[in-house]
Amino acid sequence: MSSIVAIVGRPNVGKSTFFNRLIQRREAIVDSVSGVTRDRHYGKTDWNGRNFSVIDTGGYVLGSDDVFEAEIDKQVELAIGEADAIIFMVDVETGVTAMDEDVAQLLRKVNKPVFLAVNKVDNSKRLENAVEFYSLGLGEYFPIASTSGSGTGELLDALVEALPEDTYQEEAELPRFAVVGRPNAGKSSFINALIGEDRYIVTDVAGTTRDAIDTRYNRFGFEFNLVDTAGIRKKSKVKEDLEFYSVMRSVRAIEHCDVCLVVMDATRGFDGQVQNIFWLAQRNRKGIVLLVNKWDLLEKETNTMKEYEANIRREMEPFTDVPIVFMSVLTKQRIFKAIETAVEVYNNRSKKIKTSELNEEMLPLIEAYPPPAYKGKYVKIKFCMQLPTPQPQFAFFCNLPQYVKDPYKRFIENKLREKFDFSGVPVSVYFRKK
Repeated sequence: MSSIVAIVGRPNVGKSTFFNRLIQRREAIVDSVSGVTRDRHYGKTDWNGRNFSVIDTGGYVLGSDDVFEAEIDKQVELAIGEADAIIFMVDVETGVTAMDEDVAQLLRKVNKPVFLAVNKVDNSKRLENAVEFYSLGLGEYFPIASTSGSGTGELLDALVEALPEDTYQEEAELPRFAVVGRPNAGKSSFINALIGEDRYIVTDVAGTTRDAIDTRYNRFGFEFNLVDTAGIRKKSKVKEDLEFYSVMRSVRAIEHCDVCLVVMDATRGFDGQVQNIFWLAQRNRKGIVLLVNKWDLLEKETNTMKEYEANIRREMEPFTDVPIVFMSVLTKQRIFKAIETAVEVYNNRSKKIKTSELNEEMLPLIEAYPPPAYKGKYVKIKFCMQLPTPQPQFAFFCNLPQYVKDPYKRFIENKLREKFDFSGVPVSVYFRKK
C-alpha cells in the first residue's frame, strides 16, 4: 500500500490549489469562497519515483456554528488519523491567526511527521514575513507558492524522505462504479452504509457533496472503486459557480466509470432529471443499475413494486433491459443486493463471446427471420463477430447493409440480450459490407 499524506489548515489558504498541483488534475474545486472543500478528496501522485496518496481536507474551523464546519473538523481529525504524514498549510498574507494556533496545537500532539507549508510566498518581502510562523512551535517551515509551484520541490523532497517504506502491491485497474443521481437522493448515505464509516458528510441540505470522490471497496469477495458524485441538477437550478463545477464533475465521473449506479428518490419518481442522468450514462455506453432509494417511505399495496417498475420501464424505452433495485439506505434494506447487481452488470459489460458460438446462435435465427426485402432486394447476412471494444459491440456482415433498418437492428439486439444476458449494458449492433 502506498503512504498517505493529508493537507490540513484553515479555509482558503490554498490547500486545494496545492492538491491539484500534486495530482495534476483539476480534481478539487477551487473558488475564492472559503470553505468550498467540504469532504476529504483522495488523489494519487508521485515524486522522485515514490508514489503516495494525498488527502485534501475541508478547511479546519474551530468553534464555528455552521453545520458543515463541525463536520469539516471531524473530517480533518479523520484525515490526520489516516495519514502517514501531514502538510499543515498557512497563508503568509494573513500571518499567524488564532485558528492556525488551534490547528498547530492539535498537530503538536500528533506522533507523525508534520510539514509546515507557508503558502503565497511569491516575493522576497513575503519571504521575510514568513519568519513569524516559527511561533507555531512546529520547527522548520517551507515557503511555497502553490499557484506557481515555487518552493514545492523542497517541500516534497523532505516529505518523501519522511514517508515510511512502501509495502508495494501491484494494483490492478479496479472496476469503477459511479454513484450518480439528483441532489439529496441519498448517494453519500448509500456509500457510508456500504463502507460502514462516515467518509462523506451527510446533512439534510441538498448539495452537500460537491465533488466526485473515490473510495476503495473490498468486502464479501468484491473489490472496486466507488465514486460518490455531487447531485446533478437541471441547468436552470445551477445558481452558484460551485454547483456548475459539481455537475461537470459528476458528468466526468460518468465518463470515467464502468458502471453507473443511478440513485433516485422513490418519493419523487423517475423524473426528468433522473432520466437525463440515465440517458447520459446510456449515451456513454456505461453499465447501468437503477437504485430506487427511500422505498421505506412509500405507502405500499400488493402490487406497488410491480406497477412502479412497469412505469419506470415505460419511461426508459427502448433501453429497458436495466436491473432495478428497490432499497432503503436508512434501514439498510437491499443495499448489498445493489452491489451484487452492479458487479453482475460489470461482468456483462466486459463479456466476450466466441465468434463460433455467436454464429452458431445468431445465423439460424437470422435465417428464420431475415431482414425484410427492400425494393425487391434481399439482404443476406453471412457472418457476425463481436468487436474488440471495452463494451459489447457486434458487427454483422451482409451484402446490402444500407437496407437494414432500425426495427431489425433492435430485433437483433433483443435476441443478443436474450441469448447472452447483457442486462444493464447498452449493446451496439452494426451492419457492414462483407
